[in-house]
Amino acid sequence: MIHPLIDPVLELVQAAGQATLPYWQANVAVQTKADASPVTAADIAAHKVLAAGLTALDASIPVLSEEDCAIALSERQQWTRWWLVDPLDGTKEFISGSAEYTVNVALIEHGQVVFGVVGVPVTSAIYYGGAEFGAFCRDADGATRSLHMRSAPQDELAVVASKRHSSPEQEALLERLAENFPTLRLVNVGSSLKFCQMAEGAADLYPRLAPTSQWDTAAAQGVLEGAGGQVLNLQGQPLTYAAQENYLNPFFVALPQQAVWRESFLAHVSRIAAITP
Repeated sequence: MIHPLIDPVLELVQAAGQATLPYWQANVAVQTKADASPVTAADIAAHKVLAAGLTALDASIPVLSEEDCAIALSERQQWTRWWLVDPLDGTKEFISGSAEYTVNVALIEHGQVVFGVVGVPVTSAIYYGGAEFGAFCRDADGATRSLHMRSAPQDELAVVASKRHSSPEQEALLERLAENFPTLRLVNVGSSLKFCQMAEGAADLYPRLAPTSQWDTAAAQGVLEGAGGQVLNLQGQPLTYAAQENYLNPFFVALPQQAVWRESFLAHVSRIAAITP
């Protein structure tokens, strides 16, 4: 049974995506936030659609958005259920004119992702799912298909990489993987589409040993979990979203629950975790 809030959130995410399109490839002005990350009028337009729509949907559920996150920890610690929103994930891709940006909404309960919705405004595709509901993709024509992660053959691994973000730890992990998987193939894609590529079975692994924020990952984690994947920190524990002073995630890896190479890979990760500050 699908969650009763998913359908209205699908429509809100589509509407927020539509609000970004007039600014796409239009030489939109770029401002810099306090953390040095870029923001555009498209980010703000999508935020306004989602903040108003989610509040109208159920005013008892607080909204935590990247574009409105100055909320005291003491207040957030009282929440048991909330929306975690990235109105435009992949702002740098958006600014460059790439279609690889997304609109992301996740419902969180007690720090766990209940479900996530990831919209791709340029193509009108929308991904959604959760661990209890499965994972799906609806295309521009309204056709919906279910998503399932694959278990990669032992001699091949398709690894999703960020186009713009890496770290020495991540490069070391990729080198170690290349030793064990001679046909290692890198799949470069922006924004939360990295998780969606995995959910579709087009990639097997997403190691992220570089900074991310909670709104970058929550919605797509819901899709991945619905497709048979999981997101773990370097100690092998599930990535969660409990209230904390800042919104930074720990380093993590996303992978299939049933992959034949899973235990060997996690052994490599644990060794890296032991030497990572």
